[in-house]
Amino acid sequence: MAETAYGGQATAAKESLGDLVALAVSDISQLVRYEVDLAKLELKSDARRLGIGAALVGMAAFVSCLVLMVLSFAFAYGLSELLGGWLWLAFLIVAGTYVLLAALAAFIGLTRFKGLTALRRTRSTVSEDLALIKRDESDSLSASAGVR
Repeated sequence: MAETAYGGQATAAKESLGDLVALAVSDISQLVRYEVDLAKLELKSDARRLGIGAALVGMAAFVSCLVLMVLSFAFAYGLSELLGGWLWLAFLIVAGTYVLLAALAAFIGLTRFKGLTALRRTRSTVSEDLALIKRDESDSLSASAGVR
């Protein structure tokens, strides 16, 4: 068993400092690539949510313009037919339907904005990785101080 431990130390001693640095650089660059990929995935999800939310809010604005037109017609016909017919009541019912549709679209659009992640997972993993790197640096510094 003593020979195995000694053989392991000989293998570690054979690795040059350049090989160890190259391995560390390779690991860090791979870690950065993974973090960028995670950020892209989160941004794509957030962009989709923003797009859907913006489209629904735009729809609510367009429907609100239609409501304004219908309410204007209803008011005009209502005044002209104040004493005569029930045409204005039909226009008011249509306008009420559009108001409900606009309110529903605005509510759904605003709730889509609340579901944004704001890169929560990316920030978490980056902070964990930085803590790991700092811990490894402090361990290597204390080990190198102990060797001297």
